[in-house]
Amino acid sequence: MEKIRETTEKLISGERLEKAEFAALIRANSPQLREKLAAAADEKRRTFYGSSVYIRGLIEFTNCCKNNCLYCGIRRSQVCAERYRLSEEDILACCDAGHELGFRTFVLQGGEDPYFTPERIEDLVRAIKTAHPDCAVTLSVGEQPREVYALWKAAGADRYLLRHETADKAHYEKLHPSEMSFENRMRCLHDLKSLGYQVGCGMMIGSPFQTPETLAEDLCFIQSFRPQMVGMGPFIPAAGTPFEKERAGTLEETLLLLSLVRLILPEVLLPATTALGTIDPLGREKGILAGANVVMPNLSPVSVRKKYALYDSKICTGDEAAECLRCLAARMHRIGFEIVTDRGDSKLVN
Repeated sequence: MEKIRETTEKLISGERLEKAEFAALIRANSPQLREKLAAAADEKRRTFYGSSVYIRGLIEFTNCCKNNCLYCGIRRSQVCAERYRLSEEDILACCDAGHELGFRTFVLQGGEDPYFTPERIEDLVRAIKTAHPDCAVTLSVGEQPREVYALWKAAGADRYLLRHETADKAHYEKLHPSEMSFENRMRCLHDLKSLGYQVGCGMMIGSPFQTPETLAEDLCFIQSFRPQMVGMGPFIPAAGTPFEKERAGTLEETLLLLSLVRLILPEVLLPATTALGTIDPLGREKGILAGANVVMPNLSPVSVRKKYALYDSKICTGDEAAECLRCLAARMHRIGFEIVTDRGDSKLVN
């Protein structure tokens, strides 16, 4: 226990940790350790962001995907998925409604859908930036060639979310089909950063075959890569996938990882994810208290929200709906935080 205490103090003081030290903290997960790390993470977060929680308007514009990731509920082989695509008019209407509600960041998230060519997404980005020049546009549409990322950046895209899923190559290969490669995922992340995007990476907590060592590898990667955003949530099995009977990730481990990431990168933008709210009714509040400072209500049309089923039992109504933003604001207020109308750019300077 003395070694864990020393490692904890080292992390809180801002020193870099080695893989074995991260793994030891993950193995030592306890209520006492989580409480200590959450308090330190809260202090670090308030230094840069105060009590502000930033909102992102999530638009899940297509659930068609050419990939066959073993964990994903919209994978190519998921025959029970009810596929859909939003039109450009639908997407722009979502942005207009979101702007009225106070959103100043729109996140366009979808599968790797060949229908949405680079040029179609370029046109979408330009149209959103023209209609709402005071807003940031975040894209989350998977792996692309560098020239495509450059095209979208030139069109006005500000940020890009691409979860690395795992920084351990052998683990990556257990989660993805053979046509996808760990090397290409990493290439994409480095290309995005070099092109000037605010970049988000991240991983599932509790994914199949994950160990304290693979999670420690993720933390080492985040420590060295220094992304502006890290998206993490518990793994939740999706029916009809190869992992449908695997055990889900836990709230406790996810909260520990949120605090660890906040302490590694105090300036990071860190969402309390929908998945966290799915496994616990107060999951997002607990995520904020552990160090997160972003929530992403859904701006997608109500008719398609249940169809974007990356995992089972995903919340898609109530406080998850953008129309109930006041409810979400009240929930944040109850734990001492306030939702702010702001682009919410990262304060991390590389």
